[in-house]
Amino acid sequence: MRDSLRVSFLTCLLAMAALAQAPSISAPPATPKRPVVDEYHGVKVTDDYRWLENWDDPEVKQWSTAQNARARAYLDSLPSRSAIKERLRDLIAASSEYYDLEYRGGTLFAMKMLTSKQQPFLVALRSANDLSSEKVIVDPNAMAGKESVAIDFYRPSLDGKLVAVSLSKNGSEDGTAHVFEVATGKELPDAIARVNFGTAGGSIDWNKDGSGFYYTRYPQGSERPPEDANFYQQVYFHKLGTDSGQDTYVIGKEFPRIAEIQLRTSDDGQWLLASVANGDGGDFAHYLMNSSGKWTQVTHFEDRVVSVKLGTVGDPALYMLSRKDAPRGKVLRLPLADPILGKAQIVVPQSSQSGPDGNASIQAVVPTQSHLYVQELIGGPYRVRVFDHQGQETGALPLPLISSVYQILHTDGDNVLYEVSTYLTSQAWYGFDSAAGKSERTAMFETTSINFDDAEVVREFATSKDGTRVPINIIRRKGTKLDGTNPTRLTGYGGYGVNEIPYFLGAGGRMWLDQGFVYVVANLRGGGEYGEEWHRAGNLTNKQNVFDDFIAAAQYLISSKYTSPAHLAIIGGSNGGLLMGAVLTQRPDLFRAVVSEVGIYDMLRVELDPNGAFNTTEFGTVKAPDQFKALLAYSPYHHVKDGTGYPAVLFMTGENDHRVNPLNSRKMTARLQAANTSSRPILLRTTSGAGHGVGTALDEEIEQSADLFSFFFDQLGIMYTAPKKQN
Repeated sequence: MRDSLRVSFLTCLLAMAALAQAPSISAPPATPKRPVVDEYHGVKVTDDYRWLENWDDPEVKQWSTAQNARARAYLDSLPSRSAIKERLRDLIAASSEYYDLEYRGGTLFAMKMLTSKQQPFLVALRSANDLSSEKVIVDPNAMAGKESVAIDFYRPSLDGKLVAVSLSKNGSEDGTAHVFEVATGKELPDAIARVNFGTAGGSIDWNKDGSGFYYTRYPQGSERPPEDANFYQQVYFHKLGTDSGQDTYVIGKEFPRIAEIQLRTSDDGQWLLASVANGDGGDFAHYLMNSSGKWTQVTHFEDRVVSVKLGTVGDPALYMLSRKDAPRGKVLRLPLADPILGKAQIVVPQSSQSGPDGNASIQAVVPTQSHLYVQELIGGPYRVRVFDHQGQETGALPLPLISSVYQILHTDGDNVLYEVSTYLTSQAWYGFDSAAGKSERTAMFETTSINFDDAEVVREFATSKDGTRVPINIIRRKGTKLDGTNPTRLTGYGGYGVNEIPYFLGAGGRMWLDQGFVYVVANLRGGGEYGEEWHRAGNLTNKQNVFDDFIAAAQYLISSKYTSPAHLAIIGGSNGGLLMGAVLTQRPDLFRAVVSEVGIYDMLRVELDPNGAFNTTEFGTVKAPDQFKALLAYSPYHHVKDGTGYPAVLFMTGENDHRVNPLNSRKMTARLQAANTSSRPILLRTTSGAGHGVGTALDEEIEQSADLFSFFFDQLGIMYTAPKKQN
């Protein structure tokens, strides 16, 4: 009895302390309703805040500035924000990471991130174990003035002597191709605008002798009307030393409006492969050009071949990942001499659901001289099996439990480099010596002072509304008590077949755990964790399953006494921002605080934006009656209810976002502010120098992180305590 009174007394003291530190917040700026009525298939829908869509309207800019000032006044007044920001900088100090590797002409290329620099940069090395040979080729930090410059992507020539790099500014992803000499870092005069954008992305690859390159080209000048400026991507060829206006058309006029093209040249330079996606989350077609310039369409959208890789020198074949009658994937081999899909042979069949490999879903295949390295997912974690070219299994790459393999890179013979990470161990590149059958960590690993020796990962399952078992990855400090009082951070994505795979928690994860949080990642339908069936069960008219899965994960955490609604915080971005909007409107009672980054909320008008049109293959279109009905049934903006007490919400967006129009965040903020009856704030934070997140400068990333941590800690009543420096 005495102990329970003591606990109650301490709880009251903590609650009063939390209230004492909570800042006052001003009322939102006045947001007039100016109703516009649309009719879809006989259904009339009112939009009170259509006027907030027009970013060219000075009134909208003034409103956004006022919202930003209000958010800043609240966030900057939080007493722990400066300490949180300092702690984040301490945690990431002197850390480095290598990613996105290429190997050409005997040279290893990599993107490198150093926390002493604002942006990652491009380096070249002799090998993954010879860091002393590392040489900076392109450093966007040295190019930045008032505007932040970022590398969108790069591609070395086949001999490794030149590299083409797409550069963009302020997170816009509006990329211009530049060419650099690898030996000297000298930039050549060639510059080709609009090779990359946030809608269809971009790609480049070189011809055999390095005298020029093929690239993705968006419409130029008045070739297309303004509304089509970011569509109709095609492939052109640029000869070095010539004006880009003389570049020649190669292929693409017959591709869909929402085509997304990726290019790859064979190791011997004899073949060019063009992979064409029909929008985001859609189907793929593949085209092959031989050395005489003749194109052959190898696969069509309806063939369900989602990935094609060229064989190495001495192995003239295509290796195709097919989901035709195999939703978890099978690998086909097709000789280049006669690239007719019907002649392809199965070399790795789909895994058995009932066998020892469970529901393994093939994600990628990497061909080497005589082997195939096959990456597979089993609900989230990876494994990699090794086969010969005839499909005989010969072994597997050694991996930690509950781990990810982000990339496998063929170097020479049957040897590969592969990038591994877990939730609790940092990213590292391993070298696999095929002849010896051994794998060793290379010198290319993430340097960090952060460790998670006090933490553990458990993988549990929630049961969704329709009975589907949904994996949830729970990272917690050892000895965590299940008494329902743990502050908990839950996230998910659930779309486009994108997988929520294990990733090193890093500075953010250390920050959460140090303040007593349980860190949870849910593997929702809509992703590809169990193959294409898992994806299809959460897209188009099945999208509600994603939200049901996330709600089930939250309820599982509550029923299992990890947490309670008063202690539960959720976070998601982009499609995960849509997830946040849907679940907070469907179950506002279930969560205490929400951070939603660059999210989609008005599902009836999203397809009117350039990148929104690319999303119709994933979300659907209002033009189809059944898809309109499904979109309206969950569209977050249309399901905000007046007179409802909503959780605290922080919307975060960037002015230069070409993937998700910031108007979504503006309209959703206005609608929630008008409807909310709780005292919890609805805030909108807009960054002028960033976009969807790609290419965001390090300082801005830290500012954003400091804001979201401060917001969550304040709303959950957590008094931030700086831990000891040794983590």
